[in-house]
Amino acid sequence: MTAMKFVSIGECMVEFAQSNTKGMWVRNFAGDTFNTAWYFKKLAKPDWQTAYFTCVGDDKVSDELLGFIAGAGVEIDQIAQLPGKSPGLYSIELDGAERSFSYWRDSSAARELAGNPDLLAKVLADAQEVYFSGITIAILNNDHKRNFIDALSAARKSGTSVSFDPNIRPRLWSGPESICHWTHEAAKVSSRVFPTHDDEADLFSDKDLHATADRYQNLGAEEIVVKNGPAPCLAVSGNEQIEVSATKVAHPVDTTGAGDSFNAGYLAARCSGETMANACRFAHNLSASVITHHGALIPESAVVALKTG
Repeated sequence: MTAMKFVSIGECMVEFAQSNTKGMWVRNFAGDTFNTAWYFKKLAKPDWQTAYFTCVGDDKVSDELLGFIAGAGVEIDQIAQLPGKSPGLYSIELDGAERSFSYWRDSSAARELAGNPDLLAKVLADAQEVYFSGITIAILNNDHKRNFIDALSAARKSGTSVSFDPNIRPRLWSGPESICHWTHEAAKVSSRVFPTHDDEADLFSDKDLHATADRYQNLGAEEIVVKNGPAPCLAVSGNEQIEVSATKVAHPVDTTGAGDSFNAGYLAARCSGETMANACRFAHNLSASVITHHGALIPESAVVALKTG
């Protein structure tokens, strides 16, 4: 059996999160696209390999980060280590189940991930499914943004499936014009898009989920899943449009990683041959489980229970 490869591209950072002990913080590693890779690895069938591509430094923390990724069973063979660089860092503070972030990433090695077009082309050539986010693009300078988009365009034309979550974070951008431009540039080279309606409505004035889906379909995406928090999501492909109710959660604890895990659940299901409707149901179930735990990555036993349940 020939193995298929899923490659997620972006930034995995050092995470500091508040613990249950006042004044104490716990250090982890996480990042939106790595979270998706982590869940995909746990959920995909054995004929799928999972890899992560980024850049890290040559310091001790970078070595720990690589060990953490590899320890999750995610391939690190093509991750570039850059002399004198380090990973970015962020902290999470919770207000109830909602979270806020502070970032220290200006000198993050991951900002150079599209600086070597030859390496990027090699990474993409090995993949059948590629995943990235708006954060992946936001951290790059404009020349590297263009390198990245062009490489994805070539990969899609050669038959690679390209999935994109706009994951709009205004603080990472110079302003709304830049967000809109590069979000649409990314969508044009993507096979599948996972927008979040509230974010899209604020930025693009989409009146409803159908308007969001129509906009991305007009840009060339073949499949769009518009996430909508605890309300039903909308999945669109060609003339098919379905709404799938979210899984109810009585007592959410922490919404960190909800969207990342949803995307992973959906992609793992679709890569296993499931319909859009079944993929949405599975993705909702996974996301619902995630928000009943602290942190982006929940205990593996909870993921396995969903997979086998």
